[in-house]
Amino acid sequence: MPAHVLVAEDDRKHAEILRRYLEADGYRATVAHDGPTALDRARRLRPDLVLLDVMMPGLDGLDLCRILRAESNVPVLMLTARSGEEDLLLGLDRGADDYVTKPYSPRELLARIRTLLRRASPAAPAADVLLRVGAVVVDPERHTVTVSGRLIECTPAEFAILAAMAGQPDRVFTRAQLLQQTSGYDRDSTDRTVDTHVMNLRRKIEPNPRRPAHLLTVYGMGYKLVDGTR
Repeated sequence: MPAHVLVAEDDRKHAEILRRYLEADGYRATVAHDGPTALDRARRLRPDLVLLDVMMPGLDGLDLCRILRAESNVPVLMLTARSGEEDLLLGLDRGADDYVTKPYSPRELLARIRTLLRRASPAAPAADVLLRVGAVVVDPERHTVTVSGRLIECTPAEFAILAAMAGQPDRVFTRAQLLQQTSGYDRDSTDRTVDTHVMNLRRKIEPNPRRPAHLLTVYGMGYKLVDGTR
């Protein structure tokens, strides 16, 4: 069955264009023109991905993203006319997996969608292998993360970053390498995009996010995942 995409966009003409592009590319598409309607359809229809405009009546995209992230791990791709880096990073901090700034090309948008859907449903590995780094356990097949036996809810982008690092503990990953694990390095992505995902991961896996024991910064280089129990 084709993937189902919910388009939350208050500009009706733009929403209709998005719907047509998605259906031409083989997706099923549902449209909502305001925040409350989008939230209701996300809860009822359980789409595979949400295209979420920041500026919407009733409930804006940032608040809607926060609610969706609290209730599910559905991939969220933000659509915004705001080009300021702080505005974009705020969307990531609310739980968005990626963002596209307007205007954008349909090919770019569809490529971002394919990447997020692929990250959300990774191919099963040849063997049922758990990636263990101290108390952090990543299960690539079941797409789960636990810390000391406690289940951690991760966005698809956060999971992709953590799984890559857990597969090679103690290796230093640059920000560009970690961007490739999520949406790829492109004109909208910045080093601070990765920093925001790492900050959110630390809130979830670290006993004290201000003094991380697992996900460490290697100054001037990037990040690495280590056995924090040593």
